[in-house]
This record gives sequence, structure tokens and C-alpha cells, in this order.
Amino acid sequence: MSRAITDILTELDTYLRSNDSPPDSLGLSDLDGFLTGLVCTPTPVANWADVAFGAGVRVPKRIMELTTQRMDQIAAGLAAATPVLEPVFWQAPEGHAIAMDWCEGFMEAVKLDVATWDTFGQSAIGSKLMVPILVHMFDDDGNSMFDIAEEDIDQTLEVAAEAVPRVVPLIYREMRQR
Repeated sequence: MSRAITDILTELDTYLRSNDSPPDSLGLSDLDGFLTGLVCTPTPVANWADVAFGAGVRVPKRIMELTTQRMDQIAAGLAAATPVLEPVFWQAPEGHAIAMDWCEGFMEAVKLDVATWDTFGQSAIGSKLMVPILVHMFDDDGNSMFDIAEEDIDQTLEVAAEAVPRVVPLIYREMRQR
């Protein structure tokens, strides 16, 4: 990651972890996934800050600027001639990426334009491209929404996390063509 991206993420993370942050705000990984989902959504979403930080909450101007800058960085990476996505995943002590929070954030953005995303998800390409994100979805009891066997969950999530940076630029491109 470039220094500019790292600086923005560090400042956002510091705020989100502080007592100044609204209690309903997303964490850094969730926020990054959410912003990526917004960038992939072909139509502007007006109420995104309510999801990111909590409804009716006043967020400091600097934090809104940083959030917008991060969204612009994501958009520039996805729109580049050779698209790139550097998602903010957590790292497990064993070293593998944990993408669940990021994927949950992405899906929060999807919920803001359900009709568009449903149409995309029902297409042949959309249903395939969304799998690495959707595999990270679990119900309130901790059960896989894909009925992945308990003994296969860790390996499946690891493979899906590795696929996210490859499939999201394709999702972005497909959504832009709609």
C-alpha cells in the first residue's frame, strides 16, 4: 500500500477506535468494504454516511474528508487500466487474511441498492463473481449461509479472501457496463 493510503487508513482507524467515534460506526475493515461496495454500485447512494457512522450522527469534517479520499482511492484503483484493489483485511496470528468484516461491509453497501445488486447477482457472471464475498456471510448463530461443512470453513474462507482482490475489479467493470 502506498504511504498516502496507509496514512488515511491509520487516521481513520484511530478515529474509529476512539471514544469520539459514534457507537454505531463501522470498523476500519467493514468501512473499507462498504466504501468499495459503494464505488461498485453504479448509481450514487445518498444516505451512505448513516450506514458508515450511524444515522443522524455528526462526524468531524476531517473524518468525512478522509473517508471520501479513501473512496476516491478505491475508485481510482478499480478504474485504472490495470485495476487494483487493496482491501483492508485483518491478519490472523497465523498470518492468513481475515476478510469477513470487509465482506460484511461490502454487503452493507449492496443493501443500499438492492434492486441493482439483485439483478447483477442473478446474472450468470454476477452470481459467480459475488461468491468470494458471499461465502463470508454467516447467520446469527454462526452458520455458513452456503452450508459449508464445519471442517471446510477455514480453507474455504482463506481461498475466498485471496479471490476478493481479483473479483472485485471484475464486479466493478460489470456494474459499470449496466
